[in-house]
Formats: sequence, structure tokens, C-alpha cells
Amino acid sequence: MRKTVHLCLSSHDEVMYRSEADLIAGFNCFAVAVLYTESRALAEGFLSTHSHQLIQSDAPREAMHRSRNAYARYFNSRYHRRGRLGEKHYYYLEIEGLHHTMAALNYVNRQGLHHGLATTPFDYPHGSANAVFRKELGKNSPVSLLPDFLRSHYLPSNVTVPTRYRMSESGLLLREDILDTAYVEELYVSPRSFLFQMNRISEEERSLERQKEENDTPPITLEVIEEGVPDFQADFCRSNEFGKVNRQRMTDIELCRLIDTDLVPRLLDNPEKTSVYDVPLSRRIQLFERLREESQAARYRKGRSVFGNKFVTDAQLQRCLCLKYAGDATE
Repeated sequence: MRKTVHLCLSSHDEVMYRSEADLIAGFNCFAVAVLYTESRALAEGFLSTHSHQLIQSDAPREAMHRSRNAYARYFNSRYHRRGRLGEKHYYYLEIEGLHHTMAALNYVNRQGLHHGLATTPFDYPHGSANAVFRKELGKNSPVSLLPDFLRSHYLPSNVTVPTRYRMSESGLLLREDILDTAYVEELYVSPRSFLFQMNRISEEERSLERQKEENDTPPITLEVIEEGVPDFQADFCRSNEFGKVNRQRMTDIELCRLIDTDLVPRLLDNPEKTSVYDVPLSRRIQLFERLREESQAARYRKGRSVFGNKFVTDAQLQRCLCLKYAGDATE
């Protein structure tokens, strides 16, 4: 029997998606898993430390297994890493009833907004908000597609996807082809209703309307959707709903880009070793201390630092430098 399920895979010890290319690969692995298991994808969002998927499937656990394993193989190959990627146990929640499904859709579609990465749900490119009501919202412009013979470079090994599922020049399978947007649009009823839901402010009273199902399942709240997500703070997410993004805060992707393209090459004078995982743990700890001091000092002096005019937190430095990566213990 097909179930509606919310799936969330997260990582507390290291960044799972270090670049835009990783975020694209993550979605493509998810898309292939959805197609292979003949599931219906409703909404998704990919961020540096976790990903959310809302699907309807006869085999939701198989879909997660295929998606996470394919992405782990990609990530481990690219960054010279080994072992499981992400927490051992992913978050699995069965969604029952229309009100609960709509609440889950709203939260997953607003991931970029809730985590302070965008001023609106539509300002974050690595989620499903822009795939819905594209024509009505003026987003149905032509997309430059990748030639068919290059598609395999952006898909899991030994996998082919029918060309009716288009792929952009960046290697991304188009979300509007993978997600069942027609079904989602029926749930939202109209573009106006969809915009209203995307701009709605979460309030405690909203939990009451989610209890209107005939069953007695608990309401779907922000805390429920974000359970297990690293550094989750409900008040921070709710404050971000007003769209006041702190541009001075460096994102994980920006910090990883700095580490991977600028700092790591200086530490590794070896063309065969190009990843932060190639840097010995002791040297990563030294780099953490240096960057931590640089970040603190930059707040009290004028002029640009290695971080530009932005700041980072200790937690960001730790996960972007993979200081708690379990594979180090066996090296």
C-alpha cells in the first residue's frame, strides 16, 4: 500500500554537500531512486547538513536506501573518503490525512527560508518550491539542456534515465519533471493558495488545524519536520520566516569552497591529493585553531580577513573541516 512519508537524512559531524555540484548530485540520486521505486515525489529540499524528502511510495525505505547509497558512493569518490555518510539512522515519519500532508509540504518547500539561506522559499534553488505552478508564477522560461551523451556524467554509475526527464546544462534533472507537480498543484488548489501558504507565518495556533483529521495522529510542526537536524533552533527558523537574511553569516557552502579551493591546495602539495579528507586530522585541527582566531579577530578590526566581511561559527568550522569524521580513527 502506498504511504505518504517524510524522510530526512542528516549529518552532525561533517558537511554532506560541500558544493553546488554536490547538491545537484544529491537531488539526482534522489530522483533516480524515486523513478526506480516508482514512487511519487511531492517535495524536497537539500541543504549542506541534511536533506528532506516527502514522497508517496510502496517502498519508501528502499527509496531512501538507494538514494543515500548512491550519493555516498559519489561523495566518497570525489573527496577520497570512505564509510557511511550521514547518521546511521535517518528520520522516517508516516504522514496521514490531507491537513498533515499540506503541513509537511509547506515545511519542506520552505527549507531555504527556515534555515536563513533565502528571503523567500523561491529564493533558494535547491528545493521544490520553484517547481510548482511554474507557468502561473512566470517561471516557465526555456531551459538550456545538456546534450544526451553527457548525461551519464551526472548520474549514478550504471544508471540511465529516459530523456523525457530533462537535464539542465548544470547536470541537474529538472525538478518539474521528477516531482509530481500536477498532484501537488491539486492539493494547493490554486497559485494564490500556494503563495499564501509559502508566505504564511508559523504560529502555535496552526497546530490546532492540523489535528482536524479523523485519526489521532500528532500535528505536523516545524519541530517534527526538523527532528534530528544539526543545530536546529525553532525560534531561529521562525524568525527567518520574515525574510531578514543575515548576509554577514557565511554559509557552509561558502566556507567549504574557501577550504577546498584555497586552503587545502596550500596544505597539500600533491596533485593526487586534493580533498580536505586528505589532510591529516592533526593539521585540520591546527587549521581550525587558526581560522577560529582569524574569525574572532576579524570582528574587532577593520579590513578584510580570509572570510571577507563575513563571520563563521565554531560549529561551522568543525563540520566543514570534518573534525569529527569517524574514518580518521582508523587512519
